[in-house]
Amino acid sequence: MDASFVALETRNSPMHIGSLLIYNPATAPGGFVRYKDILRFFESRMQLSKTMRQRLVRVPFDLDYPYWIEDPDFDLEYHVRHVALPKPGDWRQLCIQAARIFARPLDLTRPPWEFTIVEGLDNVPGVAPGSFAMVTKVHHAAIDGMSGIDLMEALHTLDPNESPPNAPDTWQSEAVPNFVELLAKSWVNNLANPLRQLDVAARAMPGVAKAIKGLIDKDFKLHGEMIAPRTRFNTVISSGRVVEGRSVPLADIKAIREAVPGAKVNDVFLAIIGGAMRRYLSAHNDLPDKTLTAMAPISVRSKGEKGDMGNQVAAMIAPLGTHIADPLERLAYVHSQTTNSKAMTDAIGARNMTEISKVSPALFMALGAQLYTRLGLANRVGPPFTTVVTNVPGPPVPIYSSGARLESMMGLLCLTDGLGLGHVVQSYVGEATIAFTACRKVMPDPDFYAQCIEDSFAELRDAARAAPVPAAPPKPEPKAKAKAKTKSKPKSAAKTKAAKPRKTAKA
Repeated sequence: MDASFVALETRNSPMHIGSLLIYNPATAPGGFVRYKDILRFFESRMQLSKTMRQRLVRVPFDLDYPYWIEDPDFDLEYHVRHVALPKPGDWRQLCIQAARIFARPLDLTRPPWEFTIVEGLDNVPGVAPGSFAMVTKVHHAAIDGMSGIDLMEALHTLDPNESPPNAPDTWQSEAVPNFVELLAKSWVNNLANPLRQLDVAARAMPGVAKAIKGLIDKDFKLHGEMIAPRTRFNTVISSGRVVEGRSVPLADIKAIREAVPGAKVNDVFLAIIGGAMRRYLSAHNDLPDKTLTAMAPISVRSKGEKGDMGNQVAAMIAPLGTHIADPLERLAYVHSQTTNSKAMTDAIGARNMTEISKVSPALFMALGAQLYTRLGLANRVGPPFTTVVTNVPGPPVPIYSSGARLESMMGLLCLTDGLGLGHVVQSYVGEATIAFTACRKVMPDPDFYAQCIEDSFAELRDAARAAPVPAAPPKPEPKAKAKAKTKSKPKSAAKTKAAKPRKTAKA
């Protein structure tokens, strides 16, 4: 899976993910943070992350997956850049600058990450004077959403005055393997790959049998609504990017889910995005009659793999209910569909889905990825899904970098041919941010789509507040000879104070 992100890398499709982070230096010593303070802080914490000093080495002719080595030429100042916004330094300029930075591919002959410090945020409503932003880029081959959180933990503290780690940094560089060494490694790995494939197949068989039984017993079902219709977002993309986002109170999201029994927080976000896409495409006379769908990544990273590099994710398809005008009906529909998709994923085994991808022959996978791009198949083949919606839980308490308090975070996503729009939902303290990255060619009006997200949220929030409290499900009759048990009363729908949706870093 990690190697597929390397194989898909093109000039128009740089395969990195990241964030737009905004910091208030008021909590730092002296109330000010200099570029060299950030460099010193990062350097003191390099040992806490496996990602920071490792680079890729590709095997000749892609005969095997790339290897990770400790970079012998690591240079921190190359990876941490420093720019300033031109006057007037407003929110739109920050988003344009972030999109330009994010559109540039990483140098894969170095550790695949870059952080750009952006000063000059002089006219961003809601942002304190002297604040700075940081645009982060890390190649998707190195991290997924959850390991990205681990990287955030390495470069942040819970106390603005926390001392550097006491343990010595024992990191050592490695020599770059030569042509012969790489060919020898690939030969050994390819000899062993058939045995690994048999092992994975044997472990996957119980999941396949369980999935077949689930279909027969109607625990879940396969239906046409899981097949996405083509939209303007499912085409060959350009190299240009746009980024934007909106923040909403997390308490409102939790209150909305009470309007539909059993609904999850993630269902609410999917319904909001479904409503936003419905509004946007309707305004452009481009809304299909059939529901759009989202690919929702599922982390299968175990506790023992918390600090590991790379991707440990499976995925499910979630219909977004874009064919439904009523917001609460859309939420109920999304909940029913995600319940069905989760049942199917659980039957097969999300971990099995990940393990199967690990034994794909590297050469064929690389050739397939390159042919898909070079032949422009995104314009000829139906999309497997319309968009991506990844939900990444952030810290519930304030965190600090170089002593500066993180005020807001907005996730950024890689795009590829056939996927011109992606969403990242991220929580931090008491707010949740719905951010999107899009190809500038397919979405020339990101401000309008951001407004569609805000309006879709407000519509769903108001409908949930006006809806009657759903009745509690009837209690099952106690079985004979069973002891009576007292049950707590079901919780009523949460009542929250009306709050105006707050834009990310914008009043």
